[in-house]
Amino acid sequence: MEYQKAAELNGFSNGKIVTEYLCRNGFSELTVDTKKVAVQHKNETSRKEAEDESRLPALEAAYTTILRGLGENTDRQGLLKTPLRAAKAMQFLTKGYHETIYDILNDAIFDEDHEELVIVKDIDMFSLCEHHLVPFFGKVHIGYLPSKKVVGLSKLARIVEIYSRRLQVQERLTKQIAMAISEALQPVGVAVVIEAAHMCMVMRGVQKMNSRTVTSTMLGVFREDPKAREEFLALTKSAK
Repeated sequence: MEYQKAAELNGFSNGKIVTEYLCRNGFSELTVDTKKVAVQHKNETSRKEAEDESRLPALEAAYTTILRGLGENTDRQGLLKTPLRAAKAMQFLTKGYHETIYDILNDAIFDEDHEELVIVKDIDMFSLCEHHLVPFFGKVHIGYLPSKKVVGLSKLARIVEIYSRRLQVQERLTKQIAMAISEALQPVGVAVVIEAAHMCMVMRGVQKMNSRTVTSTMLGVFREDPKAREEFLALTKSAK
């Protein structure tokens, strides 16, 4: 018996995402569960949220100690809830520790007969310097040369989010993004460039307002072939 895939439903059936198939000969419709992973992901998310909640009191107490160490009165009105707010903010800013690329990619990798360069540029990035716990932020440019597989474009931005929402140094962040894309897609090559401003150089230390740090990671053909590398760099620098 042959069945034709009619539509993928974004809704849920009994708490599960389903894909609907219609029988060509007019028999009853069949609803087939094709995404058990969605339920597993939901359970994993709940577990991680519970872990964050359990760790919150220790973080709150730590921020209270820091404020008192600075000579502040943590009982004054403006600071009464600051330790809790700061603890929750830090958990959000480092939520990438709880995520992997497999959490977001799911079924967003597609077989496609496309072998030309794909670039997503000017992806906003915010992270925390692991040396001083102050922000650095800027733009990420990603390019890859597919090998019969492409990924949903928004997923590239989500990969950036996963690795930037951790305590980082820019050099490692650049490489982690490139390696994650390479592992997931097995492309002919991956190129990643990050340009960022570091508050540890702006707000403290040398206090150079206009300094920018540029890092790159080139894998596969982008490392081996100067022309491929030049094409990527030229396209990421082109006028917006």
